[in-house]
Amino acid sequence: MRTNQREKIINHIRQHGSLTSFEAYTELGITQLATRISELEEQGYVFKKEWTSRKNKNGETKYFKKYYLENV
Repeated sequence: MRTNQREKIINHIRQHGSLTSFEAYTELGITQLATRISELEEQGYVFKKEWTSRKNKNGETKYFKKYYLENV
């Protein structure tokens, strides 16, 4: 059975505790994480969202959201 993107997101967060758009792209092949999160919220999932940052290979600080499931 093939797992859809929303199921992949939920499974990843349950296994690893959180998910960023970079992880969604590199590990799950998902390019529009915010859209999938919105769809999951419409289905009743509740997410905690936190801004975080990291320096890229050029030394620039980049900001992105990290998503957590509430009441996992």
